[in-house]
Formats: sequence, C-alpha cells, structure tokens
Amino acid sequence: MHVTRLVLDHYRSWKHCLVDFEPGVNVLYGRNGLGKTNIVEAVEVLATGGSHRTSATVPLVERGKKTATIRANVVDGINDDGNSSLDTANTTTYAVTLPVRGGNKARVNGGASQPLRSVVGQVRAVVFAPDDQLLVSMDPARRRAFLDSAGAQLVPGYYELAQEFARIAKQRAKLLRQIGQERSLGHGVGPLLDALEAWTGSFIDRGLRLTQARSKVCALLEKPFVSICADLSGGGAASMLYAPGFAEAEAVCEAPVARQDWQSEPQVGVSVLEAISGHFQRIFDGEVAQSRNLIGPHRDDVMFMLDGAPAKDYASNGEMWTIALALKMALFTVLEGRSAQDGSPTGAPVLILDDVFSQLDAARRLQIVEFASRQEQTLITVAAPGDVPEGIEAHMIDVHKIEEDSDASAW
Repeated sequence: MHVTRLVLDHYRSWKHCLVDFEPGVNVLYGRNGLGKTNIVEAVEVLATGGSHRTSATVPLVERGKKTATIRANVVDGINDDGNSSLDTANTTTYAVTLPVRGGNKARVNGGASQPLRSVVGQVRAVVFAPDDQLLVSMDPARRRAFLDSAGAQLVPGYYELAQEFARIAKQRAKLLRQIGQERSLGHGVGPLLDALEAWTGSFIDRGLRLTQARSKVCALLEKPFVSICADLSGGGAASMLYAPGFAEAEAVCEAPVARQDWQSEPQVGVSVLEAISGHFQRIFDGEVAQSRNLIGPHRDDVMFMLDGAPAKDYASNGEMWTIALALKMALFTVLEGRSAQDGSPTGAPVLILDDVFSQLDAARRLQIVEFASRQEQTLITVAAPGDVPEGIEAHMIDVHKIEEDSDASAW
C-alpha cells in the first residue's frame, strides 16, 4: 500500500498543498515550521480517524476556516513479482472533510458522503514520532490513545465503539455533576437517578465491549512486541500487560492482565455485569462528589515490564525508546500480516517517521533505517537532507518548494 498523491485544503498551516509521493522511501525536508509534520499527519488521520498530536478536530483546521479537507490517491496491492503495483485500477481516491462543527465525513472514489468511521482502516499507517518514548514513561492517556489508534486499524468497528463510549461517559459524568448540584441545593434527584441508571447500563455495556476490543489489540501485539524488543535490545526480557479500568473484566480479556490494587474484587460466581453494577453502587457517593466516572475503560492502562520490573519506573531513556520502537514495529508487523484477511487491505502499511532520527542514538538509528528500507512506502520528515542517515535511497521532497495548488486539473 502506498499514497501516490496527497492534497490538503485549509489543513493546519496549509492553505493548499499538493504532494506527489513514490513507492519506497520519501523524505520531506525543510526548516521547522514549514508544515512537514502536518503533511504526514494527514495520512495518519486518513488511516486512523485521528492524530497522535491532538484528540480534537479543531486544531486540524486552518485558523479562521470552517473546514479542512484531506484528499489522497492510494494504491493498494503488490504485483506478482513482489513489487508495488502502479496499476491505476488498484488506486482508490479518498476525500476526508474535517469541519470545526459537526461530524467528520469521507467520500471514496467520489461516492456518497459517509461518516469517517466507515473508511477508517481502509488505509493503514504506523507513525513513529519524537515523543514515542513517552508512551512508556508518561500518563496512561498516551497509552490509551495508542490502543485506540491501533484498534481502529486492527478491530472492525473499533473506531465507532470508542467514539460511542466516549459520548456515553461524557453524558454519565454530566449527570453525576447535576446530581451533586441538586443535592447541594436540597432538591430531589429521583428523575436524575433514573436517568443515571439507564446511562450506567449503557456505560457498562459499551465499556465491556471496548475492554474486550482493547484486550484483543494487546493480545495481537504481545508476541511480536516481545520478540522485536528482544532483538532490538540484544536479549532483554520485555512484556506488556493490559490493565482494564473495570477490575471485574479480567474474565472477558484475551491479553495478560496486570494485577493492581483494585477498589474491590468481584465475588466468585457473580457475573461480570452484576459485579460491575455492584461496584458502581458502592462508589456512587464518591462519583457524585468528584463529578466523574471512577471506573471504566477511560482509566485503562498498559504496563510495560523489562526484566520483571515496571519499565516506567526503572528503564533508562534508551530502554524506553527500545520499548516504544518495538511496540510500533509490532503494530506494523501485525497490520502487514493481516493483509488480505477478512477483506483487509493488501500490502504493508505506510510507515511514517516524523523527525525521529535526531532523538535516536546511532545503534537505534541503524535499526530503524534497516526497518524502513524494507517497507513498501516510508514517509520521513527531517529539517535538512543531511539529517537522513547514510544508506537510504529516497525520493527527496523540498517542502519549501511544494506548490500550493488546489486546481482540480492537478488532482
């Protein structure tokens, strides 16, 4: 799989932008602030429905504009000789619309407008970013964002499920806040409690589905992650454990689950649904006092272990980079291995290396260069051509000279 042409309209810093890519390695170079990262980020948005840089749509739209548009020609498949197919019959045209207000939309080959979630996963991409080591060292929100990005490409329906759960969680938190406010005024809260019960049921149902989906993502990544991490580190024993925000959900998880000091333990013989419902009843006063949901997938985490110790606490910066690289390579490997299965796209995902070379030591640079040079298409951003490690044969793109052109004939 590879992108042959990308056109952006009112996307972040770009009023209009047209870029032609080639199979193999493409290097976008130019000083900071020109919009290199914005170009490759647009490919990520097309693939996953979101960006690792922001959880909102508004920052993706040029300031003062109402809508941003991403258009891309994508070739899916390889020839019998193993080389990338250049047959236009294999080319699909995607047009994604990102409004400041309202839902994100997409068109495929000029067809009818549909929700973006309908096309997420048709284009696949894996992004290596400068702050990837923070996946290991920083707060769980980063790791949940990674799970969501991976899940959108690995598990059918994941993107829509994650969005639906977020909507339900927001509404339930709003009700908790309203109950607290009405209580403080001495007002009755009967109708609000009835509404909360209904929303709690939806929260548990969608939350368990999301827990199962994230567990599946972790289960798919675990084996290649362990193997790749050992290769990169020269033998260090790494592992990843899923830590669901529902303590009672272990029974429905596919991946190894981390043991934590949960607020309560499920009773033996009690169904998962009943156990979680009982947990919510016990923490009701605390949730009202804090106006937030205290358990659920929005508190999920992934724990990375290195030689039996939590990497977050004991790994060096270099070891954290190794774990992060192994995690992204594992995702790439799984996506590549699922080609042509269950209607999946064929060919490897697009590999995106966004200004990562300056963050890596010589050994890790060599490892990532060797990995990138084997892929069907790699998009690299650097400040100057000299920042590209030796040994890479690439199509060089001077971002400063990119023609800002939205002429339909050029598309």
